[in-house]
Amino acid sequence: MNTPSSQSPLVIFRVLANHSGAPAGILMDVNAGDETALLPLFADEHFAALAGQMGCYFRPGVAPLLAELLLAAGWKQLTPSALLREDEQLVKAALPAGTLLIEGDWCLAPPSKPSGAQAASRALSLQLAQLVAADAHTHDIEALLRKDPTLSYHLLRLVNSLGMGVGRRITSFSQAILILGRQQLRRWVNLMLFAARQGDHRSGMLLARVAVRGRLLEQLSKARGLDKQMQDQAFIAGMFSLLGVLFGMPLSDVLAPLSMSEVVQDALLEQKGDLGQMLSLCGAIEDGHFGAVASHLAALQLDAGQFNLALAEANHWMLGAICAGQAGPNG
Repeated sequence: MNTPSSQSPLVIFRVLANHSGAPAGILMDVNAGDETALLPLFADEHFAALAGQMGCYFRPGVAPLLAELLLAAGWKQLTPSALLREDEQLVKAALPAGTLLIEGDWCLAPPSKPSGAQAASRALSLQLAQLVAADAHTHDIEALLRKDPTLSYHLLRLVNSLGMGVGRRITSFSQAILILGRQQLRRWVNLMLFAARQGDHRSGMLLARVAVRGRLLEQLSKARGLDKQMQDQAFIAGMFSLLGVLFGMPLSDVLAPLSMSEVVQDALLEQKGDLGQMLSLCGAIEDGHFGAVASHLAALQLDAGQFNLALAEANHWMLGAICAGQAGPNG
């Protein structure tokens, strides 16, 4: 743990949307503190990669040294007139002229009533998550994948894009499932629940949020010395935390048919335990409440330097996740 004199300022990264509601930028806020203590963050490979993969911004008024470091790292100063906050439904036609990027909780608004095809696709996605969580037979998973061209496309695309085929192109679901392995398959299914779906402009931002949540909880669990099983449970808790928002249902109803540990279920539904504390930390990050972030970190016995590096890594991982989730069979 750092001494108070060398304590790094806390850094918060939040994903911004464009006019269409798709993830289009990362906004960085920093609380008061010794900016030189942030040098390890600027030397981190994951932080360095952010500005090369998505527009990265900071607000006016940061300390001169910090502004210099950010500009050198490829970040841009975002003028207040270019940023709009929206916490209700995002109505594209109502956006003021000149708005470049959008922050806020608009993606948490209830979904519009899905069409028959959309409802069927979501039902299949949730059924697939149930099968994978229950460690069902590969034949049963393969049969369900054949019913949803979007999910099946993404699975084959993922395996081939990651070079997992060892020099040959993978074209069958059974091959893809075998090569991925059950743990990675479960993670992929969790991500694809939020992947871009026609008619729901919230899905891209929801995917970005849960990707950061899942990866951050996993990285913080690792920083706390927890074993691989607990790290995996932390990832699942983060990924499942917004399923109720996605489906427009109580989270307890969505989780009821899924097989998961009592620790994860208690964290998701009642914010109990260390996992519950970490989920509350995610909410504080998304709200931009530095005081609450600091309180949660203190309760988890994590310092600001550990948190900043974990959050940078989680946002870098999120960029890969949304890239995999945005393309479709025709895109």
